[in-house]
Amino acid sequence: MENHAYSNGIKVANGHAENRSMCSASVMNSTETLETDSDVKNITASTRGKWGRDIEFMLSCIAYSVGFGNIWKFPYTALENGGGAFLLPYLIVLFIVGRPIYYLEMVLGQFSSRGVVKLYDLAPAMRGIGVAQSIGMFVVLTYYAPVLAIAFRYFVASLSTTLPWSTCDPSWENCVNSSFVGQLNVSNTSSPVQSSAELYYLKTITNKASLEDGLGMPDWKLALCLLFSWVVVATILMRGAKSTGKASYFLAIFPYVIILILLAQILMLDGAMTGIMYFLTPQWDKLLTTKVWYEAVNQCFFSLSVCYGGIVAYSSFNNFRNNVHRDAVIISWLDTFTSIIAGCIVFGVLGNLAHVTGQPDIQKLAAEGAGLTFMTYPDAIAKFQFLPQVFAALFFLMLFIVGVGSNLGVTTSIITAIRDQRPDIKHWHVVLGTVIIGYLLGLVYVTPGGMDFLGVIDEFGAKYVTLTFAVLELATIAWIYGVDRICRDIKFMLRIETSFYWRICWGLIAPVATLLILIFSIWTFKMPAVPVQYNVLGMSIYGLAVLQLPLWYIYAMCRRRSGQVESLRKAARNALEPLPVWGPEDDSTRLQYQLEEEQYQKTHQVDSGLVQRIKKRMFNMD
Repeated sequence: MENHAYSNGIKVANGHAENRSMCSASVMNSTETLETDSDVKNITASTRGKWGRDIEFMLSCIAYSVGFGNIWKFPYTALENGGGAFLLPYLIVLFIVGRPIYYLEMVLGQFSSRGVVKLYDLAPAMRGIGVAQSIGMFVVLTYYAPVLAIAFRYFVASLSTTLPWSTCDPSWENCVNSSFVGQLNVSNTSSPVQSSAELYYLKTITNKASLEDGLGMPDWKLALCLLFSWVVVATILMRGAKSTGKASYFLAIFPYVIILILLAQILMLDGAMTGIMYFLTPQWDKLLTTKVWYEAVNQCFFSLSVCYGGIVAYSSFNNFRNNVHRDAVIISWLDTFTSIIAGCIVFGVLGNLAHVTGQPDIQKLAAEGAGLTFMTYPDAIAKFQFLPQVFAALFFLMLFIVGVGSNLGVTTSIITAIRDQRPDIKHWHVVLGTVIIGYLLGLVYVTPGGMDFLGVIDEFGAKYVTLTFAVLELATIAWIYGVDRICRDIKFMLRIETSFYWRICWGLIAPVATLLILIFSIWTFKMPAVPVQYNVLGMSIYGLAVLQLPLWYIYAMCRRRSGQVESLRKAARNALEPLPVWGPEDDSTRLQYQLEEEQYQKTHQVDSGLVQRIKKRMFNMD
């Protein structure tokens, strides 16, 4: 897989290449050279596509980061963990964990012009981290579009003269029309009553069935919506960063137009302010529980989409001097603002639902995840007296658009990882192949058992893979590559000094917080209540990801020892040093960087004391 990173054997016969070889010798302690002239071209001369303008990068990141995590996960998570009180730990975590990681990934992607796998030219023995994160991202790729398909299905249904989920189908038992306004009298009903919106989602949209009966066959309507979703994504991606950048103007800005329209309309509904205040009112006692802080970190990762690979991939298409410091600050705050506004919209609707049904406890009306979006929200809209179709169409159009923006980032990460390894394959071939595979695998999730299957795959293949390798990513970059070297890279690229805030967050707070969250997550883990074969599949995906780390470490050592005489211990240590080709994409810029780095290494000797080494590595203190 690494034809270029470890190739060796031919002498490069020009002065610049010789200088680069001398620079890299001090870093690699190796006589490793490149195997063929074509390898040199692939590593140093191939220039990837760039964004048309710097603003396109920021808008694309906004479209990628603002997604389902803001619309359906944040409001429910906040409600379950103290309402307004949850905002305090969330903002603290955003400040010391989320934003620093976001900025770090932007810096690394832009500095190296590499995707999440080739990024580990900075420490080739740890390349398994990038491969494992690509596995996790591929898992997300398989199920993100099916959720998009459901949102688009609802959008089409919203265009009907009468909302189809507002009334019960004659075949549904114990059903009450969602269009009914008032408090139900269910004292004479032996079985639980369900709203028509809930049954519409379960019986008409997903045909939901237990995994005990197997997955079943895909729903043909959802299969067509899934196809449409992938066609939209493929069309945007066909020309790479340029076409993605052009689409970002619409994907990043238009959802905010819809959000503001929805917020303005919902604030005029009876009971809406009650629901919003319920969402924002702090429950301070919950701040003392570990779970609140765990959920804050988890939500921060999910909402900002850090440690998945998408931010690194998008940043790799940047111009070398783009101000990513500014972008990281703007996007992280905008993401939080969006989450809060989305929460106000959702709970404004729940407040209105509580008002018209006479239900005093708003929390009883809120369902988790997809239930909140595809059952509770449609049920509330069906009770609107004025143009409910418009509200429904706007909401699900917004959901579809933000989902497309996020799916572009997910898919771009996979495409970039493939293209970094095989630049000889045409871009549109990789896009087409990825989209076809994504569509075929996505059909699994539009089956009757698909949503339960999604929960299992997301738990093992996305959540735990991401958390595990987020810890390893931060440890590798902060402690193996080094916070001090990251800061030197930033100074070389952006001509700015890195403050103590970023150093302490990268070197200590973010890695420790992420490790604690991983430990807590494993400690409280409960096996999903599904047939054993699905859990085995989920654990196999996680196991496959974890195996990447030792396998690639062994591979890196074997490649070193095959090209030179080196002890096993020395090879294990040197495989953690950057490759000779590590640095900026442009040849002349990389040569300048390597010369400066070599000079720095000569003038800054390694301290023998542990405390002195830590001070120097984290804070550049002599």
